[in-house]
Amino acid sequence: MTITAIDYPHATPPAAGSRMVVAPGIEWLRMPLPFALDHVNLWLIEDGDSWTTVDTGVALEPVKAAWKSVMAERLLGRLLVTHFHPDHLGLAAWLQEQTGAPLWITQGEYLTAHMVKHQVGAYGVPAMCDFFRTHGLDETRVQALADRGNAYGNVVPAIPPTFHPLWEGEDIDIGGRSWRIIIGHGHAPEHASLYCDELHVLISGDMLLPRISTNISVFAGVPDADPLAWFLASLDRLRELPEDTLVLPSHGLPFRGLHCRVDQLHAHHADRCKDLLVACATPKTAADLIPVLFPREITDPHQTMFAMGEAIAHLNYLQQAHRLECVIENGVVRYTKTNKE
Repeated sequence: MTITAIDYPHATPPAAGSRMVVAPGIEWLRMPLPFALDHVNLWLIEDGDSWTTVDTGVALEPVKAAWKSVMAERLLGRLLVTHFHPDHLGLAAWLQEQTGAPLWITQGEYLTAHMVKHQVGAYGVPAMCDFFRTHGLDETRVQALADRGNAYGNVVPAIPPTFHPLWEGEDIDIGGRSWRIIIGHGHAPEHASLYCDELHVLISGDMLLPRISTNISVFAGVPDADPLAWFLASLDRLRELPEDTLVLPSHGLPFRGLHCRVDQLHAHHADRCKDLLVACATPKTAADLIPVLFPREITDPHQTMFAMGEAIAHLNYLQQAHRLECVIENGVVRYTKTNKE
């Protein structure tokens, strides 16, 4: 079966806190977010007498209220979290207190959550500010990030004290069906997606979204990392799944057309790299290049953080492909095209 365009079998999402069946034994929840991206999709998978939830939403009162209405009708037996970001892990501790359900998550995501929440070393705000300063971010925007403080801790007030680790390629039983764990990289350290071959369903988390590309950022603690290369390689692994797979993403609508979407994302990032190469005919900092990658005005600290991380990720990718070279002068990193370009 060849699919040449993205198809959306469920054109209208459920209202916040209500459930919609999207496949046998799978229900769709949509919860609000206090960001420009205003929602996150969560999934309930029937698991005998209880339900496994995939992701939790952020720790906000409206989300807790929505969960209470769900828990009045659904017994949660397991909290499976795709990755450490607050819209996915934020309410795990609270849900565990309400239900006793254990947390299932990869070790890399669990440990990163603790490092960011507790501001350990290079995962703290001061290190991020210093990192962005070396990449040309002006002091006004650096100070705005510093003043914002540990925003992660505000929407992830607690992390469950124990967890069950998820591993690449393992099969877990949920309701008598086998779900394979597929680890992806680039968006988060060890992001877990879940694939059920019996249903041809992929719960993709943030690794494969239908209309936007997930954020790909570099952390201060690993300044030379190449998360864009890791992300593109992870996408190619998803291409091994059947083309008619129903993809259940964390943002946007469920869709079919997995191979088509992977091709689109490859093309999207290739176009962004071409734009950066043109802009780097003369030396540029990552901050200089934000308008090249994001034509809209970036003003709030949350979006500045994502924009800087994404710009550095693309520049690292091009540098490690020997298409850009960097020069450090007065503590500031600038990039320019190599003679090969």
